[in-house]
Amino acid sequence: MKLIVGLGNPGAKYARNRHNIGFMALDRIAEDHGFSAWKGKFQGSVSEGRFGSDRAVLLKPETFMNNSGQSVQAAMKFYKIDPADVIVFHDELDLAPGKVKCKTGGGHAGHNGLRSIHAHIGADYDRVRMGIGHPGHKDAVAGYVLRDFPKADEGWLDDVLRGISDGAADLARGDTGRFMNAVALRVAPPRSGTGSKGPKKPTEAQPKPAPSKPEPEAEPQSPLQKLMDRFR
Repeated sequence: MKLIVGLGNPGAKYARNRHNIGFMALDRIAEDHGFSAWKGKFQGSVSEGRFGSDRAVLLKPETFMNNSGQSVQAAMKFYKIDPADVIVFHDELDLAPGKVKCKTGGGHAGHNGLRSIHAHIGADYDRVRMGIGHPGHKDAVAGYVLRDFPKADEGWLDDVLRGISDGAADLARGDTGRFMNAVALRVAPPRSGTGSKGPKKPTEAQPKPAPSKPEPEAEPQSPLQKLMDRFR
């Protein structure tokens, strides 16, 4: 069984914040894959379901971002699972908007939600890093992540969320390659080819050679001229 965690802050005020992209990912997965209705549990919201024969529990901690680890630890104890069976979706400042990468272990890079999870269960869990871009200066980070995605971002955001949902079953099975491919097919779908390199450049018409004029026929010679030609 997998415990799939999305990070964010509870309440309508934060629902469309960049910091809540982890919640958004789980909402899309639950809807697309027919998981159960969300219910309050483990200091968060829980939805249960299956990817084929593989059971999964989706968890949105509602402790606010800085205490996310409390909720994750409580769910792990209840289901008796190890950090290796935990997957966390979270926003990533160090990736461009629309970029997605998978990672196992490592540091929390200052992310408060990850910092809390590290403190409660250690670092040996899987993560899906969802790029939101960086505001350019560290002093602007707090305001940036707690602002809503602008309308201009809705196109790529929807593609990313759909791609994540498409590949969720592969991710739960541990096939990150197929998962990333599913995301890529949504974010950058292949262009359909026609098999032609385009119309050929028309060859320039060559001027036709002017018809040669027929040489004038020689006038017939008289017997005297023929005789004179013989003695020239």
